[in-house]
Amino acid sequence: MKLATLRTAGGSTTAALATGADSYLALPATDVGELLAQADWRAVVEAAAESKDQTVIAAADADLAPLLPHAGKVICCGLNYGDHIQEMGRELPEFPTLFAKYADTLVGADDAVEVHGSGRVDWEAELAVVVGSELYRADEDQAREAIAGYTVANDVSMRDWQNRTLQWFQGKAWDGTTPVGPVMLTADEAGADFEVRGYVNGELVQEGNTRTLVFGPAQLLSYISQFTTLRPGDLVLTGTPGGVGMGMTPPRFLKDGDVLTTEIDGIGRLENRFRIHAHAAATV
Repeated sequence: MKLATLRTAGGSTTAALATGADSYLALPATDVGELLAQADWRAVVEAAAESKDQTVIAAADADLAPLLPHAGKVICCGLNYGDHIQEMGRELPEFPTLFAKYADTLVGADDAVEVHGSGRVDWEAELAVVVGSELYRADEDQAREAIAGYTVANDVSMRDWQNRTLQWFQGKAWDGTTPVGPVMLTADEAGADFEVRGYVNGELVQEGNTRTLVFGPAQLLSYISQFTTLRPGDLVLTGTPGGVGMGMTPPRFLKDGDVLTTEIDGIGRLENRFRIHAHAAATV
């Protein structure tokens, strides 16, 4: 099944089931994260699908919110595809390179992205993993069982800020700059690998398959759970393939008005127009 979070007319949000018939069925939860916090969330979805009292929203009328607007943890892995590691001039890592974002960074699949104060806005198309049950010091099998599903994300990065120091945080955690969605594909319907692609104004700039990840989804969740508890509705971004703007010669970055598209076969696509106000941007 595919689950989404939709904005409603009153400004609130609701979890929804994509019916496969160009519509969404509203579910009894404010968002997908709140739904997953219910131990019997699958039964809740099934009951809603069978109910005679349904609220159906046409896909054309659906306003897609960030999939997990209140994610307790948003943890990202950098340098996790072999080709991206090479273009950044690094060696294959022994351990995952991790950093964190906040829920404030997340935006919806079709939302405009406003950037103030950076002139080097870069793209990073990624597969993201949605946690479905609590994990602490889990092994890989336990971590795999705890995956609720997968979604599409773009770890948009402000390279001028990121490169100010050796720590990446300040270039990664900008409010309202990380598109996530449009849906979560449940793990039981997902294949073993995903094709990840990124486009700028329709031009293909990134393409990779998750089979080439250095650390796969279950490995990442298991590793992270050794030092922090993962809970339902938490989000883990798995890294980006080669083709980022900073790795090009000369480097290339998003410009005001550019449209960034991120897609993964079987899940969906994000399409976000950027408004970039680069005043007072830092240099490196």
